[in-house]
Amino acid sequence: MIDHPGGSARTFTLSDFDFSLPPALIAQHPAPERSASRLLDGRAMQPVDRIFRELPGLLREGDLLVFNDTRVVKARIFGEKASGGKLELLIERVLTGHEVVAHMKVSKKPQSGSTVHMAGGRQGGGFDATLLGRWPHEDGPLFRFALHGPAGESPWELMERHGHLPLPPYIERNQNTDHDPDAAEDSQRYQTVFARAPGAVAAPTAALHFDDAVLADLAARGIERASVTLHVGAGTFQPVKTENLAEHQMHSEWYEVPLATLAALERCRQRGGRVVAVGTTTVRTLESWARSGQASGDTNIFITPGFRFQVVDLLLTNFHLPKSTLMMLVSAFAGYAHIMGLYRHAIAQEYRFFSYGDAMLLERQDLK
Repeated sequence: MIDHPGGSARTFTLSDFDFSLPPALIAQHPAPERSASRLLDGRAMQPVDRIFRELPGLLREGDLLVFNDTRVVKARIFGEKASGGKLELLIERVLTGHEVVAHMKVSKKPQSGSTVHMAGGRQGGGFDATLLGRWPHEDGPLFRFALHGPAGESPWELMERHGHLPLPPYIERNQNTDHDPDAAEDSQRYQTVFARAPGAVAAPTAALHFDDAVLADLAARGIERASVTLHVGAGTFQPVKTENLAEHQMHSEWYEVPLATLAALERCRQRGGRVVAVGTTTVRTLESWARSGQASGDTNIFITPGFRFQVVDLLLTNFHLPKSTLMMLVSAFAGYAHIMGLYRHAIAQEYRFFSYGDAMLLERQDLK
């Protein structure tokens, strides 16, 4: 049994969150229009097939939508070791000065203190990076680098100039070239229309469906908007490897709940409105704040069935990977049996899955 506030009537294992997904349902490209994606209305026991632009009519005046305003950065950079061996960095976090924390993809790890040449190195218009050692604050293959850009360019500037968009591993692109015909599409559509704070290596995908027309419709219906920031890390794609969920080590991500959003949450409660989280990252942010009392910091919250939600009433989310922590989160939110039934319906009706896929609207199970 998972030891969470509220308890759980059943012990869940990793295998409980597995399902068979036809590869053809993994969306490789976004819908022609953001709000033209499909929306599975899963609030009631019987699912209803809708189009995303219908969402404002499913909410009520006085409800509060909370978005994650993180911005995906060009965090994937290609380079080579001094020996000529190929190297790839995925910058997960920017530290003080010119230091970063990154995942390193290489056949043989260079020694600490050695210099690697990124994007052609300084002589070729790129820059050099020095491996300082492992990043000790989290499990997993994370390393600390010092970046040496020309003219003192910051890591943000170096990523923007030399980096590539870090698309999820299940979206098939040739990302090691500047001549990728899909690059322009992804640079626009793998980013929300309200992305503001740079720092994510993956998009908050439930928010990708919103466009100006939907946002205007929400405002016209008296539905308030607020934002949080959670910089989505590459750990969101890492598989759970332990059958016993209690043994899984959750990755950490930085979050912030602004004062304006805290005030909006209070107004929503006072008027009897519902808090609608756009995406699992928003859920993790709001529930981390509720549990810790901290409006900003790092969170490694792991939400599984039995978790007691304190803030979020409704959840708008995409369809997630089998055996993923996000499958566990939505099962905790709307009920395991209900979620598995909705996924069976989505597969039968050929909904599009994952980052560029369709969306689903859920209600917290104790509100039904």
